[in-house]
Parts: sequence; C-alpha cells; structure tokens
Amino acid sequence: MSAETNNKPRFKERYETKIRKDMKDKFKYNNDMRIPKLEKIVINMGVTEATVDRKAVTSAAADLALIAGQKPVITKAKTSNASFKVREGMDLGCKVTLRGARMYEFLDRFVTIALPRVRDFRGINGKSFDGRGNYAMGIKEHIIFPEIEYDKVDKIRGMDIIFCTTAVNDDEAKELLRGFEMPFKD
Repeated sequence: MSAETNNKPRFKERYETKIRKDMKDKFKYNNDMRIPKLEKIVINMGVTEATVDRKAVTSAAADLALIAGQKPVITKAKTSNASFKVREGMDLGCKVTLRGARMYEFLDRFVTIALPRVRDFRGINGKSFDGRGNYAMGIKEHIIFPEIEYDKVDKIRGMDIIFCTTAVNDDEAKELLRGFEMPFKD
C-alpha cells in the first residue's frame, strides 16, 4: 500500500479519534451507530446576472470547481417567470455535493482558512439549523477561498453552504460541527 492511499484528511482523523468519543460521552449513546456524522456538504451558487449574460454561469461554475475540487452541476430554471426575464430551462446557477475525503478537506479549508478571511468576522449564526440536524449558511463573497485569484474574478458572487448530518436534532448537530471547530457566535 502506498503512503498516499493511507493519508486521511485531518478532519476525518479528528472525527474518528476525538469527536466520536466526545459525542458518545456527552449524549450517552448506547450504540456507536447512533453517533452523528457529517454526511455531505452542498455548495450552491445562484447567478442573478445569468438572464443578461449567459457566460456568467460558466464563470461561476469554474470558480466553484476551484473551490470544491470537483466539477459542479449547472442548475436550470424549472418554470418561466416574465417579471424576472427567466425562461424554463435557462441556466441560473451551479451546485456541487461533496462527500467522503473531499468533504472533509473542504470543511478543513473552510474553517481554518476561508472563514478567518471574512471581513469583520465575529462567528457564524448558531440558529440556522433546520430542526433535523442540518445547518445552512450563506457567504457574501466567494473570494475568501484561497483558490480564487482576486485579479481574475469577473464578479464577486455569494454562495450557500449546507452541512448535512445524520444527527436527529439541532443540539447534536451543533455539537458535531463544534467538534470540527465551527466558530458559532453563541
């Protein structure tokens, strides 16, 4: 076995050694399979100027591919809306779903590199859970990621990031994300 296949992402190693044990002690799980884990991370980038400029979605997808390390899927309009000048089937954005090693690598870069680069950062909102253990947040500038070269960006775009966990409630999910050093305000 080569050394490269044996390398685990740093946050996956932390989950297996520290976070699982801490969660089991805190919530008193009687079965190891009940311990929550991070299932996937979905990154969505809506492109508002796509109605005027068709190349904007391609540019956003290229930026998202750099950030996520995997090719995004172009999202299309489901219905037409004349007031927004949107036709059915028109490209409106892009999204990517990260699982496994790429998910842990992205989470590591997001928490340790990208979030500290946000201007006037005081922590993320701890109330954006959906009641079933999933956490959603928005970012106003995609240039906080080190993979994006500021000089080559045509427009600064925002993105939504959703952390999907197997936790059954918000308290367990919040504790899990806290174990990954997510900087919650409260």
